[in-house]
Amino acid sequence: MSKNHVITARIDDALLTDLDRLAAEQDRSRSWLVAAAVERYVREEIAFIDFLDEGEEAIERGDFVTHEALVAEIQAMKAQKAAA
Repeated sequence: MSKNHVITARIDDALLTDLDRLAAEQDRSRSWLVAAAVERYVREEIAFIDFLDEGEEAIERGDFVTHEALVAEIQAMKAQKAAA
């Protein structure tokens, strides 16, 4: 069985007004909307951290292309296209 936890956050009046409007429009509670927003934020941030970790691991393996090499490759492709 999943265990729920209560957290507290402080928000300003304008955000609370918008939250209440959204809750009314979507027929959801404030709590449901805040939980959904926190879940989305955490999921996106974890995905970004994982993405950065993958990049750092690729660099450590030497699996990357330098800026200079990429620019040279693009210039060669442009030259080849212009010659065609």
